[in-house]
Amino acid sequence: MRIGFIVNDVQTEEAKYTTIRLAMAAHNLGHEVWLTGTGELDYDPDENIYARARAAPNERYKSEETYLHDLQGDEARIGRIRVNSLDVVLLRNDPSIETGDRSWARSAGVIFGRAAMGGGVIVLNDPNELGRAQNKMYFQSFPEEVRPRTLITRDRVEIREFAKEHGGRIVLKPLLGSGGANVFVVQRDDMANLNQMIDAVSRDGYVIAQEYLPAAAEGDIRLFVMNGQPLKYKGKYCAFRRLGSEEDARSNATAGGSVVEAEIDETALRVAEIVRPKLVMDGMFLVGLDIVGDKLMEINVFSPGGLGNAHKMTGIRFERPVIDALDRKVRYARYYRRNFSNVEMATL
Repeated sequence: MRIGFIVNDVQTEEAKYTTIRLAMAAHNLGHEVWLTGTGELDYDPDENIYARARAAPNERYKSEETYLHDLQGDEARIGRIRVNSLDVVLLRNDPSIETGDRSWARSAGVIFGRAAMGGGVIVLNDPNELGRAQNKMYFQSFPEEVRPRTLITRDRVEIREFAKEHGGRIVLKPLLGSGGANVFVVQRDDMANLNQMIDAVSRDGYVIAQEYLPAAAEGDIRLFVMNGQPLKYKGKYCAFRRLGSEEDARSNATAGGSVVEAEIDETALRVAEIVRPKLVMDGMFLVGLDIVGDKLMEINVFSPGGLGNAHKMTGIRFERPVIDALDRKVRYARYYRRNFSNVEMATL
C-alpha cells in the first residue's frame, strides 16, 4: 500500500503526535509512506496533484523519536510524488492552528484532497464532508439528545442572558479552535468578568456558549471511533479519560490536564451509537469523541489525537488496526475496481 499523510508542516510535527505514530506503524509494516505539508502541494497542468514529500530512509524503527528525526533530517528520502498514484491519503492537518499569515492553509488539505479523490485516491476523512466541518458548527448537526444546550453568537447580551438562564455556569469557546485555547469555564462568581472573557474568545470570531455539565468535574473521555464503530483491539477500547488540573478546569492535555484510564460503559457506547449513522454517512473514517457523562462535548474529525495516551493507559498500540483497516480498503477498491464512492470507502 502506498499511503500519504498531509500535515500542517512536516518540520513542526512532534514524535508524540498520532500522525507520526500511524506513519511509523505503516512504515514498519512494509508500506510505502510519504508525509507532506499543506504548503507543498501542486496542481499541475497535466491535471494531477503533486507533493514535495518526505519518507524515512530505514526499513524499521523502534521509536517515534528516531523515525521523526530521520524524516525531518538530511537523510530523509525527498521527492516530488504524484499524489494521484497513491492508494490512500490521510488528511491530518489541523485548520484551527492556521492563523495569521498561514490562514491560506486552513482549506488547503480539503481542496487538494478533493482533487486527489477525483483521481481515484481514497482520501480520509472524506474531504467534502471535512469542508463542511471546518468549525464547531458541524457539531450542531448531531442529535440534540447527545448535545449540551448551545448558543453561537458574537452578541454579549445574548451570552449574558444565556448564562443567567443556566445559573451563571456555562462554557465559552471559539467556534474555530482546538486544544483548549481560549476556553473558559464560567462560574457564578465570574459574571462580573464575563464581558472580558467574551472579548477574549470573540477575537477569533464567533463564540460558542454551552451549558456547564456537572459531570465535567470528573473530566471527559476521549473515545476513538473507526469505520463508525468504537475502536476496540485485543479486548480494549481505544480511549482515555482527561482530567483538568486544580487551577484549570479544561481537561485538554495541552492545557495542563492529566490522563487516566477510562472505563467505557454502556452510557459512552450509547453516545457512540447515536452519532454512528451520521459519521458513516459523512465518510468519517477516524474520529475522536469527547464524552462527558451522557453528552458529547466535541467531535474531532480533523486530525484526532491521543493514540499515545490510549497506549499508555491500556498498553496496546492501536496504530496497527488503523493501518490494517486502510489496507483492507485498498484491497476492496481493487477487488471491485473502485466502484464505491469515497464516502462509502471511508467506513467499509
